[in-house]
Amino acid sequence: MRKIDVVATATIFEEFLELPSEVQILMQRAVEAREKAYAPYSRFKVGAALLLENGQVILGNNQENAAYPSGMCAERVAIWKAGSEFPGVKVKQLAITASSSNTKVDQPVGPCGACRQTLSEYEINQKESIEIYFMGEVGQIVKTASLLSLLPFSFDRSYL
Repeated sequence: MRKIDVVATATIFEEFLELPSEVQILMQRAVEAREKAYAPYSRFKVGAALLLENGQVILGNNQENAAYPSGMCAERVAIWKAGSEFPGVKVKQLAITASSSNTKVDQPVGPCGACRQTLSEYEINQKESIEIYFMGEVGQIVKTASLLSLLPFSFDRSYL
C-alpha cells in the first residue's frame, strides 16, 4: 500500500479588475447570463460564458423547475449549447458567476460535480485544457488551468 497526495493548483485574483482584460469581458458576459437565470425556487442565479476557439461566446444560466431534478445548471446549458451549435469547436475558457437574492455571494462558486463530469468529457475529447474562472457575485476569482484539476480520478470513456 502507498499513499499519494492529489493537489489542485489555482490562481486567485483578489478582485475583478485584476483579471486579464479579455477574461473581464468573458466574466461580464457570464454576469449578463446570470441575470437572465430562471431561479424562482432557490433564488440562486448562476451564469456561464464559454469562449470557443472560433471566437464565439456561448452563454448559459441555470433553469429551475418546480420538479427540482428537472432543472439544469448554467455550465451544462452552455456546454451543450456549444456542442449543438458548434460541434467539434474547442472550448478555450469558461467563466462562471453566482448570486443570490437571499444573501451576498462573496466566495467563488465552482461547478457542481455533475457539471465537472460533463465538462471533463469535452476537455478530454478536445485533448486541450479548458481554463476555468469562477466567482461569486463579488470578491475573489479562482482560475484553474484545466477542468480536470477540479476532478481528480475522473471517469471517462476509457472505462467503458
